[in-house]
Amino acid sequence: MKLLLLLLLRQEYSAVSAMSKPFGPSISPVSLPALSPGIHMESREQKMDPSRKKFIALIGVCSSLVVIILVLFCLWIRYWKKSQKSGKNDAKNSDVERGLVLAPFLGNFRSLRTVSKTGYASFMDCKILEKATSKFHDSNVLGVGGFGRVYKARLEDGSCVAVKKLDCSTQDAGKEFENEVDLLSKFHHPNIISLVGYSIESETGFIVYELMNNGSLETQLHGPSNGSELSWYRRMKIALDTAKGLEYLHEHCNPVVIHRDLKSSNILLDSNFNAKLSDFGLAVIDGTQNKNDLKLSGTVGYVAPEYLLVGKLTDKSDVYAFGVVLLELLFGRKAVEKQAPAQCQTLVTWAMPKLTDRSLLPEILDPVIKNTMDLKHLFQVAAVALLCVQPEPSYRPLITDVMHSLIPLVPVELGGTLRQPSASSNPTLQCQH
Repeated sequence: MKLLLLLLLRQEYSAVSAMSKPFGPSISPVSLPALSPGIHMESREQKMDPSRKKFIALIGVCSSLVVIILVLFCLWIRYWKKSQKSGKNDAKNSDVERGLVLAPFLGNFRSLRTVSKTGYASFMDCKILEKATSKFHDSNVLGVGGFGRVYKARLEDGSCVAVKKLDCSTQDAGKEFENEVDLLSKFHHPNIISLVGYSIESETGFIVYELMNNGSLETQLHGPSNGSELSWYRRMKIALDTAKGLEYLHEHCNPVVIHRDLKSSNILLDSNFNAKLSDFGLAVIDGTQNKNDLKLSGTVGYVAPEYLLVGKLTDKSDVYAFGVVLLELLFGRKAVEKQAPAQCQTLVTWAMPKLTDRSLLPEILDPVIKNTMDLKHLFQVAAVALLCVQPEPSYRPLITDVMHSLIPLVPVELGGTLRQPSASSNPTLQCQH
């Protein structure tokens, strides 16, 4: 061992001595013995390469798996968020599919596809409606229309609604059903009836509305009570509400919607006598079709003369019908009354010559409201009614102007701007709340 150490020290000394001398031709730095230990180290590392490679490969595989798992997790989170956002739309689409399956007689049921754009009408099971109306028992009938009846229904949650049952076996009835569901699902206004849902079974359609506890204006005016629940201010409130509903259709819907069948039976009253427009089966969207080619529809006594005679339909046709309703509120008379077995007289024909006679007008009012209003207000309302029922459409005012003319005639507590004494000192206001 000592000998070996001496040899190594001698060799190292020789190498140092050689490096300290000037380099000459006979000396090459490559031949330095000090490089030999490095060569032995490299050979040891080469012997370890296979295990290191396996270890590095294992780390690489694990890293790849972690990256793949993270990518899949991110994709799953993204998909989950999209599914949450589209959940409601999927529910609506499922309802639409159910409606299409159950309504082969309607063909391309456009309303069920467009309803999700601005609103949503729930598809309701017919069995639920049947149970809610006691199998559509006669005791639950609220009214009768051209294509069916309206029933009162109590749903499983205890809420009460109105169900219109329509016979859609004819093409006209099917179109009206489609049109009404389509339009009502898009309307959002306090003076237009709210759509709760719809249902279809075979050739029968069902439209479910909010329940209006005081029925229609026609029932209140011409039914058993003969208008006894309708004071002067309450009638002005109903007129204003109706004008607001029409103003929404004419001025705030794009394109304009023409109701085409405005009448007292299509003005419904809730428990507080707030009025809402209903029955949009005949309504027309301006610009979607040639209105002059439409089949003549409406109710005698309310149809504007230009539409009746030449088929010209505009928003002024609704204004004419509103004028007739205003006359009903003033006089308590029906839009058409029989004078003889084969002869009828319209309310417009009867009232036109009397509306401008200030001495006669107070005496021919509905007895329920006679002597209960300021005569100045009475004359203003009569003037508005007279303008609305003018034979020439261009002479009729816009419904916006009508609405603004009525606002000052309705008390503040009923939605107008008229300030009146307290209800305790004014009997005509006691029933308004």
